[in-house]
Amino acid sequence: MSDKTPLNIGMIGYGFMGRAHSNAYCKVGNFFDTKYQPVLKAACARSQESVQAFADNWGYETIETDWRALLERDDIDAVDICVPNNLHREIALAAADAGKMILCEKPLAMDTAEGEEMCQAVEAAGVANMVWYNYRRVPAVSLAKQLIDEGRLGKIFHYRSVFLQDWTISEDLPQGGEALWRLDVDAAGSGVTGDLLAHCIDTAIWLNGGISTVSAMTETFIKERTHQLTGEVQKVGIDDACAFLARFENGSLATFESTRYARGHKALYTLEINGEHASISWDLHDLHRLSYFDHRDDSLVRGWRSIHVTDGDMPYMDKWWVPGLQIGYEHTFVHQVADFLESLETGEPASPTFRDALETQKICDAVLDSAQSGQWTEI
Repeated sequence: MSDKTPLNIGMIGYGFMGRAHSNAYCKVGNFFDTKYQPVLKAACARSQESVQAFADNWGYETIETDWRALLERDDIDAVDICVPNNLHREIALAAADAGKMILCEKPLAMDTAEGEEMCQAVEAAGVANMVWYNYRRVPAVSLAKQLIDEGRLGKIFHYRSVFLQDWTISEDLPQGGEALWRLDVDAAGSGVTGDLLAHCIDTAIWLNGGISTVSAMTETFIKERTHQLTGEVQKVGIDDACAFLARFENGSLATFESTRYARGHKALYTLEINGEHASISWDLHDLHRLSYFDHRDDSLVRGWRSIHVTDGDMPYMDKWWVPGLQIGYEHTFVHQVADFLESLETGEPASPTFRDALETQKICDAVLDSAQSGQWTEI
């Protein structure tokens, strides 16, 4: 019998992220020695048939079809918000009022004003909170953070990042509804800026510090789509593509680009950082490797090296397999759950907290404002 303290999870939503998070809760105790053990207590969604099938598959003990009823239950310790962005605020405020810990999908909110209200609510309630920016927990990205913090790159000059997809190119693709809410501005708030660039921005400010100003452009290539729920042809309000320049507070310059119209790319997320001594780059398609160049190497052997991030002295890797055997995307969520559970034991918040994620929200808002005004915009 386990001597760990149970942490009862209430999952709201059952889509792609609901699966990713549920898998993490199931696996974390097998690989990480934590005081707390997640228990899949209840899954919640409007469709009783769908949420019951989800609960049966993942081992949730019970279901609810009203998230308010879930929050009223005394046997729920933590609420995981895996629903469209327009529902984050209302659920988070109610969960904080009910004294529940909150793990919220990204982006934090529809805009900065909502995000600030959510921050104030969790801080006033004193509940543990975290936002699911999982790419921080890729061991290669965590290693990049370690190398930067150790000063190996020296002064940073440049940061560049892209996140490219191609799944919305067809004019016949509808917007709205269960699977396509990300194309509905009323549900998503924005397009690639809040969905994809938010990841790039969160990673960037974690690695390289705050961003001070941005200059952006966006484009919506298909102007109208049929709404999946109503059958009506409606204007498309989200951004299909976004590119922006940025200045970091440390003086470095940045370029960011994201689109869902890059034919041939399903999820190409890359970053590169150039410093006075060294450079690093990373590619989601080869996520277990970190590319590193150090100008201080002897000229005879100077060049880009590919670091295979699998050794036990590298971030998180001592918990997995023997050196040389890599892990993947799903493990980033296991790492995030492990860090959250450890934070409950130590009292040190697990980042990004709501307050941390609000900074990314501010930058996303500034990017959209800049694209509309055509002006450089301060954060």
